[in-house]
Amino acid sequence: MELKKLSEHIWYMPFEEERDRPNLGYVRGEKMSLAIDAGHSEAHIKEFYDLLQKEGLPLPSITVLTHWHWDHTFAMHAVNGLTIANEKTNGYLLEYMKKIETNGPDEFLNMYDSIQKEYEGGREVIVVPADIVFEGDMTINLGGCSVKLMLTQAPHTDDSTLVYVCEDKTLFVGDAACSQFPNGGKDKTLAGKLADTIRSTGAETCVEGHWHPVGTEDTLADLKV
Repeated sequence: MELKKLSEHIWYMPFEEERDRPNLGYVRGEKMSLAIDAGHSEAHIKEFYDLLQKEGLPLPSITVLTHWHWDHTFAMHAVNGLTIANEKTNGYLLEYMKKIETNGPDEFLNMYDSIQKEYEGGREVIVVPADIVFEGDMTINLGGCSVKLMLTQAPHTDDSTLVYVCEDKTLFVGDAACSQFPNGGKDKTLAGKLADTIRSTGAETCVEGHWHPVGTEDTLADLKV
């Protein structure tokens, strides 16, 4: 696995299908750096950090979450710096944390083969809430580079946050454009609202959670249902 440079301020660690690992984004400003999504497990985030350090890039000061699902969040306990999530995402994480504390991790570990592969060898499952919780939109100035966090309605989950890197005209979509979890299908109304939000940013490139970066029109085409 290698770290890929996407634009002036953006790098990413590519997704992996076998362990259901999403793209992990990285944005470097003059004062701070920011990561998009926290990763599937501590092993995942450590591999990401090793790649950053190999390229001489500082570890992120902030990690923002696109939504609550485990492959994007369950390494939060191991990230460098602070984590940020919208209020609904944080609520789901708190629910799952209590569930594992009460019932243990077996139900989670047995959900999918990809989870078993990610946590093979008896790796511990640790769920924690975010350090900072926001409502509405939020803009973070990294120094010469601004990142806007935007809540949006979307077909995949009801807690989706889009992450727009303004100067690079690049939008991290997470899994927002995917089918509804866990039942499948893509609600036409929610897909349309997400498409409208994406258009409103003026983004030229979209980075979805489990696919290669594409032109925004490609992502919009996927939302036509």
